[in-house]
Amino acid sequence: VKTGAEKRGSGGQPRTTNNQMELMAVIEGLRTLKRPTAVKVVTDSEYVTKGMTEWVAGWVRNGWMRGRGKKKEPVKNVELWQALVDACKPHRVQFEHVRGHAGHLENEECDRMAVAAAETARGALR
Repeated sequence: VKTGAEKRGSGGQPRTTNNQMELMAVIEGLRTLKRPTAVKVVTDSEYVTKGMTEWVAGWVRNGWMRGRGKKKEPVKNVELWQALVDACKPHRVQFEHVRGHAGHLENEECDRMAVAAAETARGALR
C-alpha cells in the first residue's frame, strides 16, 4: 500500500496457499489505512485482480457461489474475499495487474519480502 507515506510489511502463515496470502496482503494493507482514501493496488496476482474487477460482483449476486445450474459450488477462500470486499468499502480502490518478474520495481521488492516471509514461516515449522 502506498499513499503519501510509504508503509511496508510482510508476513506468512504455515499451511496456506499463495492465493490466500495474496488476498491477505491486500486486506492487511487496506486495514492499515487510518481514513478513507484513494488506493491503487498494483499486484502480479491475476487471482486478486480478476477477482475484484471481474468476478466478485457475480459472486455477491449469487450468494458467494460460482458456476452455473447444477454445477454451482462455493467460492474458494470465501472468507478472505468477503474480508477484502469489506476492507475496500471505506476507500476508492483501483486494482492494476503487472507481470511478475518483469522488472517492476515495487513488485520485485514485494517478491523479495514474500520470499523472506515464507522462509521465516518454513523455519518456524522445523
